[in-house]
Amino acid sequence: MASEMMEALIALAQEKHIDELYLLDRLEQSLAKSYADILDLEWGAKVTIDRLTGKIYVYKLVPKGEPDPETGEYAEFDEVDVTPRDTSRLAALHAKSEINAIVRTAAREQIYEEFSKRIGELITGTVLQTTKDFTILKIREGVEAELPHFDRRRYPDELNERPPREFYQHNQRVRAVIIGVRDPKAQQTGTVTRGEHSRPSIIVSRTHPDLIRRLFELEVPEVYDGVVEVKAIAREPGTRSKVAVASLDQHLDPVGACVGPKGSRVRMVVSELRGERIDVVLWDADPARYVANALSPARVSRVLVDDENQYATVIVPDDQLSLAIGKEGQNARLAARLTGWHIDIKNESLAANILGTMGTLSPKRRVQQAQQGRQARRCEYVAPNGIQCRNMARPGSHYCGIHEQMAALADVEVSDDPDSLI
Repeated sequence: MASEMMEALIALAQEKHIDELYLLDRLEQSLAKSYADILDLEWGAKVTIDRLTGKIYVYKLVPKGEPDPETGEYAEFDEVDVTPRDTSRLAALHAKSEINAIVRTAAREQIYEEFSKRIGELITGTVLQTTKDFTILKIREGVEAELPHFDRRRYPDELNERPPREFYQHNQRVRAVIIGVRDPKAQQTGTVTRGEHSRPSIIVSRTHPDLIRRLFELEVPEVYDGVVEVKAIAREPGTRSKVAVASLDQHLDPVGACVGPKGSRVRMVVSELRGERIDVVLWDADPARYVANALSPARVSRVLVDDENQYATVIVPDDQLSLAIGKEGQNARLAARLTGWHIDIKNESLAANILGTMGTLSPKRRVQQAQQGRQARRCEYVAPNGIQCRNMARPGSHYCGIHEQMAALADVEVSDDPDSLI
């Protein structure tokens, strides 16, 4: 039995890449508790395992000296050999289960120790198994990762890290970014997720924005070296993303470096993301230019910014309005996420109509509104069809935020610089 146990222990340790001596120490501690219960030992037991033969020795602990007057605990114990002549079948089965539990715990602790420092890194795994709730990826021998794609309507506390319409086949190679590692020592509180203890420790994602960042580092040497910096990423997984880049070298075009010759570099990233469209735009410290770049591929005529409220009013040519807004507002929505600004897009015809009707209010009406002070009132703008704006005017102003910005456009000086946005 002893030699068989040692052979099984060594085989398990080699399979799970766990130190054999560490397993023996853990097994001694576990068996000490077990034999204390089996032999009904009042003060517990101590177990030692011969490192060569695997023979188990059990010692009964007998208190020695006087107990501590404050805690009532003994500091020293005598050890009396009470090793059973024959190891019972129950003890053998218990030892086997303890070894398996120790191997699992030790393996998870080792994985946590290694991969908890690698959160945010890109990994490549092979699909082992796919269920309706998650996909298991094999990173290397003995190390697996979980790509969760739970139905959030049924399990709101779970994760969904798979882009829509992505499906994986057995043995398919998949790249993902590490977003978390389960700590085996952490105390479980609240509701425990179904099968969480048996699921892999590593959690990976295919929807996280850092996945795009890592893929560009992989495909673009300038990004990997730090010459080109990815400033911000806005992503709607599976459909479209925007990436703002800047260069530390004034002679290097960061957008061109990321796109590559004939789009070869960005095409590799798009291929890895299963056809997800990626817009690479130039980051700029000037908010007006940055907002205009973020709305690419639409052309922008003029941008008026409110730094205090981070509000940008964008004027685009009439034929660029639908392109600037995008399908179901996607382009404008991603641009707002990328810049962190609220973006209001107007075409040139509407802007001209607004500017042309700003002066239709009579002086008497303006005096009456001024006397009302900061009381709530409607915006004074009247459209060409005679309908007054339904928005409330901003405090201390005659117009709402949109039409106040349009009124200010009439006083803005237009630069002679053809590249100027204002």
